[in-house]
Amino acid sequence: MWQTLKFLLISLVFCALSAGGWVMFMSNQFMNTPPETPGQDVLIDIQPGASLGKIAELLEEKKVITSSFKFRLLARYKKVSTDLQAGRFRFNTGWLPQKVLDTLVSGQPVLSRITIPEGLTWWQTARLLADAGFASYEELAQVVQDKQFLLHYGIPFDAAEGFLMPDTYLLKTPDAEKPKDPRQAWKVAGRLVDNFWQKAAAVWPEGKKPSKEELRKFVTLASIVEKETAVPSERARVAGVYANRLEKGMLLQADPTVIYGKGESFKGTITKSMLNDANNAYNTYQKAGLPPGPICSFGISALKAAIAPEKHDFLYFVAVRDGGEHRFSKTLSEHNSAVQQYRKNRREQ
Repeated sequence: MWQTLKFLLISLVFCALSAGGWVMFMSNQFMNTPPETPGQDVLIDIQPGASLGKIAELLEEKKVITSSFKFRLLARYKKVSTDLQAGRFRFNTGWLPQKVLDTLVSGQPVLSRITIPEGLTWWQTARLLADAGFASYEELAQVVQDKQFLLHYGIPFDAAEGFLMPDTYLLKTPDAEKPKDPRQAWKVAGRLVDNFWQKAAAVWPEGKKPSKEELRKFVTLASIVEKETAVPSERARVAGVYANRLEKGMLLQADPTVIYGKGESFKGTITKSMLNDANNAYNTYQKAGLPPGPICSFGISALKAAIAPEKHDFLYFVAVRDGGEHRFSKTLSEHNSAVQQYRKNRREQ
């Protein structure tokens, strides 16, 4: 009996040592053997919020690592599984796993991902890009108002407002170890403007680029629509209200234009004095017709609405509740009743 137990104990110890040795051998092989020799460069996009498992599977699929399972274990052992960056990275199939992991944690992406939301002014967009390290705010502010830049990109305004297309971009971040590129801000802003022209080309009437005056009308109205409603189904109707007002010679009386005219000094509340300010070129309570130009960057749905406003008899609209749908009216008395209801709804919120 004792001999049998002794034999089993020795066997278990031997198996454990063998298994441990096998694990060490396999781990050592994984850590010290590149997937390919010689290696080749591979560009891989790491999506924001991607899990360690998804990233590891992608790396294995592209032959940057030999085992997604072992790479996950390595990341967890190093306690960096939640520190992996998003962006476009250049890897090499001749790298060892530790270098791949280091690149994902602290390396500089070839291209970094950034999302520009709809409805931002040019200065808000410039701040967003500057905070992400793509160019300085001062350089971007100069470029979007640069006459050569505007002429080059066919923008008939004093600034590139409205043409910095909202979208998700992969952009090159300047390398701190290399000389500064004096055209970095131009390249970044130009990428956004190029995207505007590419997307707008699909919605122009009859597939033709509009005239200068048509373009001014479309993009300016689209920017107002973008700021007035976040409800996609309402955009053509809102555009129709402003089209009706323009046709009848009525003042647009659009609050967002007044706000835009105040620039970065606006503090969040529209006052009576602001509405009465005739020196504000964007004050559509005082100035007839459309304002001098766009007041924000807008999405393609807002541009479609501006190009083809809904046909109706509405002249007024007011929100039902903040941030929600609007009630449209044909007469001032109807509108005043809707305003009273809106105020009541706000008190009840």
